[in-house]
Amino acid sequence: MDAVNHLINGFALALSPTNLVMAFFGVFLGTLIGVLPGLGVSSTIAILIPLTAVLSPSSGIIIMAGIYYGAQYGGSTSSILINIPGEVSAVPTLLDGYPLSQQGRAGPALGIAAIASFFAGTTGLFGLTFLAPILADQALLFGPPEYFGLMVLALTVMVSLSGESLLRGLLVGTFGYLISLVGIGHTTAFPRFCYGAVALAGGFDLISISIGIFAVAEVFTGIGESRVMISAKKIDNVFPSLREIKQTLPAMLRGGTVGFLLGLLPGCAPAVTTFLAYDLEKKVSKHPERFGKGAMEGVASPEAANNATSSSGFIPLMALGIPCSPPLAILLGGLMIYGLQPGPLLFEQHPDFVWTVIASMYIGNVMLLILNLPLVGFWARLTRVPYGVLGPIILVISVVGTYSLRNNMFDVTTSLIFGAIGYVMRKYDWPTVPLVLCIILGPLVEKSLVQSLAMSDGSPMIFFTRPICLGLLIAALLLLIVSLRLMRVTEEKVKS
Repeated sequence: MDAVNHLINGFALALSPTNLVMAFFGVFLGTLIGVLPGLGVSSTIAILIPLTAVLSPSSGIIIMAGIYYGAQYGGSTSSILINIPGEVSAVPTLLDGYPLSQQGRAGPALGIAAIASFFAGTTGLFGLTFLAPILADQALLFGPPEYFGLMVLALTVMVSLSGESLLRGLLVGTFGYLISLVGIGHTTAFPRFCYGAVALAGGFDLISISIGIFAVAEVFTGIGESRVMISAKKIDNVFPSLREIKQTLPAMLRGGTVGFLLGLLPGCAPAVTTFLAYDLEKKVSKHPERFGKGAMEGVASPEAANNATSSSGFIPLMALGIPCSPPLAILLGGLMIYGLQPGPLLFEQHPDFVWTVIASMYIGNVMLLILNLPLVGFWARLTRVPYGVLGPIILVISVVGTYSLRNNMFDVTTSLIFGAIGYVMRKYDWPTVPLVLCIILGPLVEKSLVQSLAMSDGSPMIFFTRPICLGLLIAALLLLIVSLRLMRVTEEKVKS
């Protein structure tokens, strides 16, 4: 009951005109950042920290938090409409979202994405309100060996994302892992595979590669196909039907659960949990052959996981001072600038601040639903824009967005090179998603592996003597077997 009373007091403060304006500004800006490829959440929050120093701690953090979870809403829009993820975490959404758009169902897909985001985001906030102490304690049980097991489990997703050829998927994934090795070593602090090139010392930026593989490659594909429209079919209805909502509700529940639980763990950012949620939904589906061709559940599940992860990530941040993702790490710095030390004492010493921010997140999720559902028709109209107009705009936004990441022309060159690689891969039906997945997971696997072996003086037995790690490795093996079996069954259904 104490949590309820604190939350009521938080709502009283969060509903003040100033905090309402701050919440709206944060979620609107976050949605815009999510929609536009290349405009990173982390860099935006970092830029705003000095600007918000003149505000009260509550108002400043409300803006920055709104940008973070608002971007998770917006990232699905460009994925569904033009096959370009506004955020890396929206990559799984485009696998089914874009085919739905091509079928003239972009409106319902965007509606389902908004509803799933609201449903899972609000559910995650309930967890933040009532379960923070219990679940944060459980997160402490995870050390480097457990994270290694978790990352191995995540790598099994590659089987489901490899399309018709597992060999091609593994080759693409290996290529992605090799790319992740370029630059300063994550554990040695020495340059690797740089060959004397200073530009390579910083490594390949993930967003630059993602923009190249999806955005630039999409423009190249459109030019190669002499595309006239992104979608030639007229969109009559921009809201999902009750049948579609009922059909996708279990997917929202499963995706939200996966996203919430894994979001408690440092390193499990939305970019990781969305892949796991999508893979789980494909495995439990009675018709897995529909995935990748326009399954509405393929939109609902990753979008639910996306927003549940962003909500649950605030639990270890506020309760333990442990950021689970780069944007939350910057937000942690923002808290310290205001003289607030995250951890158990934060709830005791600054309850008004904590519960005002939590209450504002409930309000912000409602604002996002109101912002997104009525505007679905506006976003859907983008599919009627002539490709000769939209293609160059996408290319310009991609170049500007890529350059703004590190103010480096090397990143622009990277996106163009990977755009050409992505175009060739699409033309010859090679899967592109395993490339991004392995670039994300590669550094995490390497870091947890090295740390684990350092703990055990080089003995690999540490992975088999810790129960949680062993359980995760066994689960990874079982999931690998199930994924291979599912791939075979799907191929048989497609052939028949």
